[in-house]
Amino acid sequence: MEFTTEIKPKNKLFDVDFKEIWHYRDLYSMFVKRDIITSYKQTILGPLWFFIQPVITTIMYMVVFNGIAKIPTDGLPEPLFYLAGITLWQYFSACLNSTSSTFISNQVIFGKVYFPRIIVPLSTVTSNLLRMLIQLSLFILVYIYYLVVGVDISPNFYLLLFPILIIMLAGLSLGFGIIISSMTTKYRDLTLLFGFIVQLWMYATPIIYPLSTMSPKKQWIMALNPITSIVEAFKYGTMGVGTFSWEMLGYSFGFMVILLSIGIVVFNKVQRSFMDTV
Repeated sequence: MEFTTEIKPKNKLFDVDFKEIWHYRDLYSMFVKRDIITSYKQTILGPLWFFIQPVITTIMYMVVFNGIAKIPTDGLPEPLFYLAGITLWQYFSACLNSTSSTFISNQVIFGKVYFPRIIVPLSTVTSNLLRMLIQLSLFILVYIYYLVVGVDISPNFYLLLFPILIIMLAGLSLGFGIIISSMTTKYRDLTLLFGFIVQLWMYATPIIYPLSTMSPKKQWIMALNPITSIVEAFKYGTMGVGTFSWEMLGYSFGFMVILLSIGIVVFNKVQRSFMDTV
């Protein structure tokens, strides 16, 4: 008797079988479609929420942080400044929140059929990328409007870094997410704590304020947040305003690589026995 599929335990903790993932690419596509369709399946406005959410958030930031708190926007129009940060942050936070519940949310599926577990968080990162691209189109429309009316914004060569910035955001969210997911299989209260931390994390990232308003010492502290350099690089590449640093960007990239490596090790270790825990 010949078997078409052989299931065997992973001998190494740092082991990603890309050939096996490619073999399950149809399942991967199905998970991506599932994530997109189920998000707004029984809503009245449906996919329009992809636009409504950043618009409402931008208006709230304009009223609270610029109108009341008088926080500057680096000389940029408020909608453009806030949308630049919101577009990137919502992608990162959506991926992070989704991947951090991988084991708990999919325990029924994991307990019934075998497939590479890493496919689920990978599909989440991809489905959120499609949403981010829709929201990015809103930023582009606002961007074109201000170009037409003559606002001084200067796209430059660093705009070509955009795909790399998105890969870095995806890698960071995936790394953090699968580590948290692995921890919450045993300690469920970490889910509540992590949700609170993500909310605070946004205020430690230059989304509602420019990094340039801080002293060099505070900028160095803020740069320890790996998302900081990514947001600033995007603003600098699209509008010519922001604090761009190859050193900061290199730090964020290195942080992502190390984090992903640790995440894969933890994920592979937990997936062997998580059904006995949940």
